[in-house]
Amino acid sequence: MSDPREIALVVNDVRHARVVESRVNLADFLRHELGLFGTHVGCEHGVCGACTVLVDGASVRSCLMLAVQAGGKNVETIEGVAAADGASHPVQAALAKHHGLQCGYCTPGVVMTLIELGRENIGKPLGEAEIRHALSGNLCRCTGYQGIVDAGLDVFGAPADKGSET
Repeated sequence: MSDPREIALVVNDVRHARVVESRVNLADFLRHELGLFGTHVGCEHGVCGACTVLVDGASVRSCLMLAVQAGGKNVETIEGVAAADGASHPVQAALAKHHGLQCGYCTPGVVMTLIELGRENIGKPLGEAEIRHALSGNLCRCTGYQGIVDAGLDVFGAPADKGSET
């Protein structure tokens, strides 16, 4: 190892301490050191959003953040969003209901983005424009986005928007 660093961080409510090379990005750390393969690596340039995780509650492109930068922080990945009993998060359930996923490669990043959006707007109904704006950094080649937007409206939309079908 060249330039190894000790880091400690909390991932999905579990504390981890490791020695890592300072050049290892957070996505590779999560996947290869912790075995959390739900965080997908797409473009490796921060453009596609597939590697989106939440760090201290804020969405981060884990392909652009170094693992050492996450030291001392709380990281949430797709593996940590389901309930303790295994029930899907409401965002995951809505994506399935509205056919907002197909190949699934972008889905973890989409889920994390929508969870952040919901947390930032607790109690505030969101419209289609707000959901589309939040998702503008998540590329999906399969769904055409409408199912993803409908899922967001189902979970976070105004009562008139909830339950809209495509």
